[in-house]
Amino acid sequence: MSITPFVLASASPARRRLLQTVGIEPIVRPSDFDESQIQLSEPAQLVKTLAQYKAQTVAPQFESALIMGCDSVLSVNNEIHGKPVDAGEAIARWRIMQDSFGDLYTGHALIDLNQNRALVKSQVTRVYFAPMTDKAIKAYVATGEPLKCAGAFALEGFGSLFVEKIEGCHSNVIGLSLPLLRQMLAELGYDVTDFWQ
Repeated sequence: MSITPFVLASASPARRRLLQTVGIEPIVRPSDFDESQIQLSEPAQLVKTLAQYKAQTVAPQFESALIMGCDSVLSVNNEIHGKPVDAGEAIARWRIMQDSFGDLYTGHALIDLNQNRALVKSQVTRVYFAPMTDKAIKAYVATGEPLKCAGAFALEGFGSLFVEKIEGCHSNVIGLSLPLLRQMLAELGYDVTDFWQ
């Protein structure tokens, strides 16, 4: 039986690595969707909408495939944060985040071109940040890592030093919830092992 191509509509190396870790080798097609077009204040709705648009943007490039779009934001004190625009913004955010917590939302959209079906869901994980000195904040931002990540931190990098604990799905914080992906595939009639290579 031929494997349905699994397409990741994202340039995120972390999402690609997560899929590879569980035996899925995705075709990577970044959507280059202009996220500024979408202005929503509710984080779960925002990430679901962005994930859906990213998947829809890439879908016409394929005849038969499963297209996955994702988007993540961090909500701290009811304020939504994506990737910081520069080091100054990252430092300012960390001064608020340190010794506090945020909710990391990731939207997941799966478009099944074979069945002409689509699923869109979100997952949320609460992240507790360590108390940090200003020196540590500036040193972390100087690594450049926070500028590449929603919420200005990477759980799989230097940022893990400053995360005290998480409540919820671990992989969700890295870029996509593997348990949710498994559930969504099942809802579409697939077994996640169908995509192992």
